[in-house]
Amino acid sequence: MYPFLRFATQMLKYRNAPRLGLLETHVSQHRCWPWDLDPWVELNNGRTLTLYDLGRIPMAMRTGLGVVLRANRWGITVAGNSTRYRKRIRAFEPFEMRSRCIGWDARFLYTEQSMWKGEDCANHILIRSAVTSAKGIVPTAQVLAALGHVGDSPELPKWVQAWIAAEATRPWPPQM
Repeated sequence: MYPFLRFATQMLKYRNAPRLGLLETHVSQHRCWPWDLDPWVELNNGRTLTLYDLGRIPMAMRTGLGVVLRANRWGITVAGNSTRYRKRIRAFEPFEMRSRCIGWDARFLYTEQSMWKGEDCANHILIRSAVTSAKGIVPTAQVLAALGHVGDSPELPKWVQAWIAAEATRPWPPQM
């Protein structure tokens, strides 16, 4: 089940937090609860993806994106992701989540997020998101204009560019 109570708690906690610039980092604190665990008593990989919402959505609200989405009756959807897991997060362990937009192209916003146990990064994700309307994907330039953001995207890191290029070669629909 989706962690609605935790989501509401994060939204309330950051509702009056200082506004973030589009490329600034949102930092939040979390804990791994028993219902987040897999059979090996560590944070479930699927739950990890769900918990990343608890950092990404408050980040979007703090940048002003939430207001823009509501005003234009737009939505936002995950259009792709790549996750790297390196350290286990066990039951009851606290962790810090860091979330930030790293750039965009004509169609997508790219966000990186990570979970930290002290000085150790437990996992890291690249999220490709699309803003959507009833007509389909809203061009990123239109979204940025609505946000009042002026300027080009920072150059995406080489590993992100390589991921985008690799995704472009992936057959769709899959050849099963």
